[in-house]
Amino acid sequence: MLWVTETQATSVHKTLYINSGEMVAVDGAKFPYKAFNNDTLFSATNSLIRAVAGDTLKLWIHNRDTLSHGFTIKGLTGSGIIIPAGTSWYIEQPLKSAGVFIYHDPGMFPDNTYMGLAGMIVVSDHAHKSFYWNIREHEAGINDAIANNQSWDRDQYYPVYFTINGMSHPQLTKDTMSLIRGFVGDSLVLNIANTGLSIHPIHFHGYHANILYSSKYASHVGREKDTHVIHPMESLVLLVVP
Repeated sequence: MLWVTETQATSVHKTLYINSGEMVAVDGAKFPYKAFNNDTLFSATNSLIRAVAGDTLKLWIHNRDTLSHGFTIKGLTGSGIIIPAGTSWYIEQPLKSAGVFIYHDPGMFPDNTYMGLAGMIVVSDHAHKSFYWNIREHEAGINDAIANNQSWDRDQYYPVYFTINGMSHPQLTKDTMSLIRGFVGDSLVLNIANTGLSIHPIHFHGYHANILYSSKYASHVGREKDTHVIHPMESLVLLVVP
């Protein structure tokens, strides 16, 4: 266990680029998509921000889209930040406690978040081997409607594509952030954020996972079970010891 003290706290410098492009589904279908990326090259995988409890996040956000976008860190910052097209914004955010925090564009919620603008800030207080899942689901017709400023019926939602970190199988077999690997007796930590619109039950067949953090149910911390339900725009940190 890595115990964090005041003298260990550092500044974490990060730059995000708001990019537009296309999600390419596992069957080759394409639909409009947006993401917070590490550079100016579009990727459907939103940037992962990692820090240690006690750090301060120093973050630049560059909006390369033709539209204005908002920015917030759920549970940490308010939703008043607006970044006009072609401009940038700088924020400093203390990260006082461990957990997984979702950063996203709350504008026209859930439209901009649904289009892909949602990522993870993982704040740790341990040194265990860690894995990262940004899970969500997609209905291509809704992406097309939002991109064309058309309305869509949120009661008629039938997603057919499901991704982790913007990828599906077989792409995920090469994703070292999400593919869980370890040895018997290892402490393996899984950081999960649900940035979609559906509730996702995650089942560990043959294993039990201990809840280290839950954004929705803080009282569940310490419970150990094999199925964990994660609600939209909520996050979990789970410990598995195989």
